[in-house]
Amino acid sequence: MKTAPIRLTQLAASLLGVLTLTACVTPLSPAAVDDAWQRKLDQELAAITASQTHALASLSTLAIRDGKVVYEGQFGARWIDQADAGKSKPANRDTMYRVASISKLVTSLGVMKLVEDGKLELDRDVSDYLGWKLRNPHFPDDKITLRMLMNHTSSMRDDGGYFWAAPANIRDALAPGGKLYGKGGAWSARAKPGAYFQYANLPWGVIGTAMERATGERFDKLMRRLILDPMRLKGGYHPFDLPPADIDNLATLYRKRSEISGKEVWNASGPWVPQVDDPTVPQKPRAGDDYVIGSNGTLFGPQGNARLSAASLGKLMLMLMNGGEHEGRKILAQASVDTMLAESWRYRCDGCDGKPNGDPNGESGFGKHLQFFNAWGLGNQHFLDITGPSKGDRLVKDGGFTAVGHLGDAWGLTGGFVFNRDRKIGLIFLIGGPSFNPDTNPGAYSAFYRHEEQILDSLHRRAILQRPD
Repeated sequence: MKTAPIRLTQLAASLLGVLTLTACVTPLSPAAVDDAWQRKLDQELAAITASQTHALASLSTLAIRDGKVVYEGQFGARWIDQADAGKSKPANRDTMYRVASISKLVTSLGVMKLVEDGKLELDRDVSDYLGWKLRNPHFPDDKITLRMLMNHTSSMRDDGGYFWAAPANIRDALAPGGKLYGKGGAWSARAKPGAYFQYANLPWGVIGTAMERATGERFDKLMRRLILDPMRLKGGYHPFDLPPADIDNLATLYRKRSEISGKEVWNASGPWVPQVDDPTVPQKPRAGDDYVIGSNGTLFGPQGNARLSAASLGKLMLMLMNGGEHEGRKILAQASVDTMLAESWRYRCDGCDGKPNGDPNGESGFGKHLQFFNAWGLGNQHFLDITGPSKGDRLVKDGGFTAVGHLGDAWGLTGGFVFNRDRKIGLIFLIGGPSFNPDTNPGAYSAFYRHEEQILDSLHRRAILQRPD
């Protein structure tokens, strides 16, 4: 089957749960118009965004087939005018989203670059980079390494928090006796470092701190130097520093959710409630000139604060597919890509046999998402095509699509970055927020939300398989 040119789609969404779809379709060649699978995909993604019962504020998508981008589509509004829907700003190809935990995969690219440069070592005691001894007080003799931090086996957890504003020092949250240590919620007593998987955000604050200490550069600026600038990507981890035009093109993240008398209340027919990147609220700097580099890697959000577009994520995906090469430039060595994407943890449960009393080597579930984490690399999840009603990591309805990548879920955004580098296929979606409680829309064959299943399956069926039926 031929590979069709990219088709860009923009659909403006109104507010209050009633979506007016105004298509602005710009084909790149006459051939794009004639591809029925593209027209069908446009229609399906528009309908998902504009659902009367499960509306999305915005949606940005991208698909890669045979190592080339074959589809990009944007739907809904990056900013919604609550008084006049006609003044809402549609999402476009360059609209950047706070991509949540997909940021972890991007941060991992920076780590691997520093490993190449001899600034970091994956299996060295991370204390050597921090300048103080990092230990789980339950296992004081066991070192913690970057590899453990990156594959979530470090024995850290988020119970004590994972972000502290300046001028906090991360050491005070991790070392017993520190003023931010509290009851020691940062540490698990379940198993020693390296032995047990528990997904967490806090390790990425430690990673960011180690990166700063190893280079003497502030994390957000370091990531620009290492990855974003060499690839000519807009965005970054500190939106305050973005040019005004880029700030204007940030997607506001929304939910139709309010707090009433301390309770979470969703109202699908109510107003969209801005969560993050509301243009009426000016961006603020996260650090001043007095910030001590290497003191608090949580500050710029290595775990979830990156602002990137689906198009930029597509370039990162192609770079990984191409062994670290981007537009004729080597961003990472092939060996670095291989190490990063190699499986380094897989779920097992000795003696479980379907029973809850066995001995697992990690937490496969995540909240209400059951059997969701089944294998992991360094800063990337491995999707093994495990399926079940409201459980498993299956990416498409009919199965057969194993992949690596990362998911994101924060402040209304949910997103996916998944690809199979052997088959040269990949899918990306970024959702700007739901009008409904996502937990009320569980998946039919996976632990994804049902609307996420629909987006992924539609992208795969139409753009990858190129089926119009």
